[in-house]
Amino acid sequence: MNQDSEDELEAPSDDACEDACEDASEDSSLPPRPPGLSDSEAVELLWQIRAQRRQSSPELPETVTRLTADDGSLLYLVGTAHFSDSSKKDVATTIRAVQPDVVVVELCQYRVSMLKMDEKTLLKEAKEINLDKVQQAIKQNGVMSGLMQILLLKVSAHITEQLGMAPGGEFREAFKEAGRVPFCKFHLGDRPIPVTFKRAIAALSLWQKARLAWGLCFLSDPISKEDVEKCKQKDLLEQTMLEMIGEFPALHQTIVAERDIYLTHTLRQAARCVEAPPNAQKVPAVVVGVVGMGHVPGIERNWDKELNIQDIMSVAPPSRLGMMLRTVLKAGMMGMLGYACYRAGGGVGRALLSLPPVQSLLENLRPLPQTAA
Repeated sequence: MNQDSEDELEAPSDDACEDACEDASEDSSLPPRPPGLSDSEAVELLWQIRAQRRQSSPELPETVTRLTADDGSLLYLVGTAHFSDSSKKDVATTIRAVQPDVVVVELCQYRVSMLKMDEKTLLKEAKEINLDKVQQAIKQNGVMSGLMQILLLKVSAHITEQLGMAPGGEFREAFKEAGRVPFCKFHLGDRPIPVTFKRAIAALSLWQKARLAWGLCFLSDPISKEDVEKCKQKDLLEQTMLEMIGEFPALHQTIVAERDIYLTHTLRQAARCVEAPPNAQKVPAVVVGVVGMGHVPGIERNWDKELNIQDIMSVAPPSRLGMMLRTVLKAGMMGMLGYACYRAGGGVGRALLSLPPVQSLLENLRPLPQTAA
């Protein structure tokens, strides 16, 4: 199996993804290569094996939507709930049935590590939010976006603790099954998460940020596996989205609608004709996309539209008023930090103050030196 990425697809450039792809390519259910077979003959044989396995009219789960590209390429879009065992089964069933040329998942290079971790390690990681994670989030996304990411991680940890299930199981299932399909490529199709967080924070007013943070901090409603499975029902999900639009329309725009556009773009890039051996004849591609069910309606709406992703990849610089508010917020954060250090004791306080993000905060809050008249 050849697992790589095209330049247009925001492919991962870090070693972690390359190692993960190598591991997946070793996991193959293919028969052994017959002796005396040339390379070109082996390629043609594998192509024939995949063609025999591919079902022309597969019976697929209700969560699968089929879309067709202009060149005849097919996209089987699997809508999933991110904490669902049945979603993992839907993904495996679809990939085995259609034997795709490309599998695209709703991940970016900053979240590719979850493809290699085992369930036990992921479950532990998802439940724990420590100083290292805080430091990494702030370093990667900046202070405000980093803290918002930590709050969202807290939500994920709450769900993980309630269900006893690590997130992203459907993506790991897709990665494993793609490794068993000859010539199948594996692409990361989501917008980089730092861009999403920075645009989301920039789109919210100060009052909206405070309300959102308050709601995330005190999230404690019980969640059952039945509730998660209901998320795969489009009508329930669309109702939830409508409620979210009413509460934080700017947040919905950046986190959902813009990523719908980006995911549509990467899926259409993947759904292009491929070269078939032995004569490199162009034939329509078969693609499986694995995304959260909340993105399926938006991808369907955008599928035939002209898209420009440059507009949703930029982060506008903060205004003068925004910079003033940020300084006030930083000062408030420092006050809260000082109180936390006082309550935690000297050792923990010194550890907090030694973190580079905190040092950066202190540096930014220092008054500028007066210049000579």
